[in-house]
Amino acid sequence: MELRKFLSPEVLIGEGALAVAGQYAGNFSCQRALLVTDPGVINAGWTAVVEQSLQKHNIHYTLFSDITSNPRDYEVMNGAEVYKREKCDIIIVVGGGSPMDCAKGIGIIVSNGGHINDYEGVDRIPVPIPPLICVPTTAGSAADISQFTIINNTVEKRKITIISKALVPDVSLIDARVTTTKDNYLTACTAIDTLVHGIEAYVSNGNSRLSDLNALEAIKLVYENLLLCLNSPQELKYREALVTATLMAGLAFSNASLGIVHAMAHSLGGQFDTFHGETIAILLENAIEYNFEYAEKRYVHIARALNIDTETLTPQEIKQSLVSTLHNFRCNAGLCQTTEKWHFTDNQINILAEKAMLDPCLATNPRPAEHNDIALLYEKAAKQ
Repeated sequence: MELRKFLSPEVLIGEGALAVAGQYAGNFSCQRALLVTDPGVINAGWTAVVEQSLQKHNIHYTLFSDITSNPRDYEVMNGAEVYKREKCDIIIVVGGGSPMDCAKGIGIIVSNGGHINDYEGVDRIPVPIPPLICVPTTAGSAADISQFTIINNTVEKRKITIISKALVPDVSLIDARVTTTKDNYLTACTAIDTLVHGIEAYVSNGNSRLSDLNALEAIKLVYENLLLCLNSPQELKYREALVTATLMAGLAFSNASLGIVHAMAHSLGGQFDTFHGETIAILLENAIEYNFEYAEKRYVHIARALNIDTETLTPQEIKQSLVSTLHNFRCNAGLCQTTEKWHFTDNQINILAEKAMLDPCLATNPRPAEHNDIALLYEKAAKQ
């Protein structure tokens, strides 16, 4: 067995988990929290539940909600200024991937100084961030579990990936009820993100037995429950399955890392501010065709997890069946979009490929990729 490390935060999962945020904050003997969230989560009422918990436990806090989808570098820097001005000593975040990524970025800056864009890459955070408690609300990004944060570098118009064990939250409070206020589009996008986290972690060249177990189970849970959830969005058992899948996929990719789909999606998101879940749904199928021969046995395992009978099929037939199954699945979930609406020019494709080549996720893709390979994949996606 190859040497592998496995990182995980403390996890409390189940009904009422978000209501104990104040209790957990008190465990850190903090004086004032920076409560990071966004307008959508505030409007849904979930931030107020956490505020009530903080008040109950006499935890003072300052609210920071100036965060957009695909959090910008300047939003991180603004949040860090609020943290320092208000003399905070803990960060609590209620929201999806964007607030959680922003909160991690804020933690980096208040502990280490400089600019958030300086920390792109792997293990470049010398000083640990302040205590971080996450209350995830979207069941997709798994930022509450992982050692990743993704920030939009607005100067270079690309998403940067920052990876460090310093970014693993101290506590994740997971309550499926908070996902019942999501619409079907957001539910589908975040679940597909979870699915791709599982797939890319399983075929990653950084995989391990521990990451494999979590990745395959996450894939199964999304495939078996997403469409049911979309048909019955208030049925809590389907929501619980999806938040469990997100947790397991997060444990998988935080430790095994990701691959070419996320590297390309980060480039697209930084350049065109695209919605992440929709973007990776579009890119996944061509990426599987590109990678398949380099991780054939693992893709066969994934096919079986999706209830594909592989016994009588050739490898080529398994590949086509897997791609077809995933395409139909995302379309049935309402994500049949293509990249045609972005009207890529040759120059734009060249720029996208250049930026994707800088992404750390590419290092663990099962098949090496050069600039021309990635450019061709963008071209194929645009013609779908």
